[in-house]
Amino acid sequence: MSAPNTLTATEIARQIDAGTLSAEAVLRAHLDRIDQRDADVLAWSHLARDAALEKAKALDRGPRKGLLHGVPMGVKDIIDSYDQPTGYGSPIYKTHQPLADAATVALARDAGAILLGKTVTTEFANRFPGPTRNPHNPAHTPGGSSSGSAAAVADYQVTLATGTQTGGSVIRPAAFCGIVGYKPTYGHFPTAGMKANTEWLDTIGAYARSLDDIALFRAALMAIPYRPIEAPLSPPRIAVCYTHHKAELSPEGRAAVESAAAALAKAGAKVTEIDLPAPVSDMTAGQKTLSAFDGPRAHADEARRFQDLLSKSLREDKLAAGAKIDHTAWTAARRLGEHGRAAVDALFDDIDVILTAPAPGEAPVGLGFTGHATFNLLWTYLWMPCVTLPFTRGPNGLPVGIQLVGRQHEDARLLDLAAWVQGALR
Repeated sequence: MSAPNTLTATEIARQIDAGTLSAEAVLRAHLDRIDQRDADVLAWSHLARDAALEKAKALDRGPRKGLLHGVPMGVKDIIDSYDQPTGYGSPIYKTHQPLADAATVALARDAGAILLGKTVTTEFANRFPGPTRNPHNPAHTPGGSSSGSAAAVADYQVTLATGTQTGGSVIRPAAFCGIVGYKPTYGHFPTAGMKANTEWLDTIGAYARSLDDIALFRAALMAIPYRPIEAPLSPPRIAVCYTHHKAELSPEGRAAVESAAAALAKAGAKVTEIDLPAPVSDMTAGQKTLSAFDGPRAHADEARRFQDLLSKSLREDKLAAGAKIDHTAWTAARRLGEHGRAAVDALFDDIDVILTAPAPGEAPVGLGFTGHATFNLLWTYLWMPCVTLPFTRGPNGLPVGIQLVGRQHEDARLLDLAAWVQGALR
């Protein structure tokens, strides 16, 4: 019998419903795993051990609460929780206690999830890293900025977790840690109660170890009816897109996309390679303009009152760069995004899903750099839903994934197509 902390959320819910497993047993198994492993992984900024156990016992005494009844959840420490500290990855907020839950936290709890704790984030979900290590090899980064969430799910310390993505902060850590990561269409998950970074890009995302769990989690976080994933019966039309950064792929990153495309074609998919049309071909500068412009505005209070507590990278990179961008450049970047979304949406008249890389390759060595977001920035800017699947291993034995990108607002269909892809690759 599998240890409860290795079960998926879907399996936990099924077994609790059947009476063969209790929420308390699930929670204790996760705490045992944390005790065994987190000194090496360092995924948590706060662990609510006693409160989580009490919640599990209360759930065991009462009727079924919702889709996530008894499922332990981690929340990126950039997202507010009324009963647990929220530090935003900054010493400025080391004693900060919000008065309310963020919308996604409240919705998950309302569905029966147990908030096990807050997971490590980079400073304000930017570039300055926290202490978290890759659970596959502690000498390597887990990615960022949602480092703790990805590492905790990958290491079986928690079943589900939330992250946030402004550039590549959900998809890249999932790929580096070898789990399923999902960045929804912009705006699908409510961002109320999240510390803002870049208003027109910030997207809350989800981590799990199965696509079925992503579908379950998605329904809870959107407060919509749950629909199980249904892989299409007919092979889909898959467009391989390396983007204009193809030369930046490592050998293992390029090989993963190529071998996945070959396997999917063999399984019957219509696989073609596409180049993105103008103005989508190169939107990296526009994404960086939007992100930098919001820096001095999102962090105005911290920069005014606590500048000496901000990291050098935040002060000299994002805040300094943002101060030099005028409103005309920001407006142009907003318009470029609008034109790009229209252009790329038209592609989906002839394709079903885009296959691309989630990162240049496996996680780089060292903890001072969380990896390049090169293969994520574009899709975040275009507000498109993305899911990354673990696929193979790189030269250092670390996970290398693939990324699937869907049409804006067709997130359920993307998950269906991802299930077909996963089945074909197996």
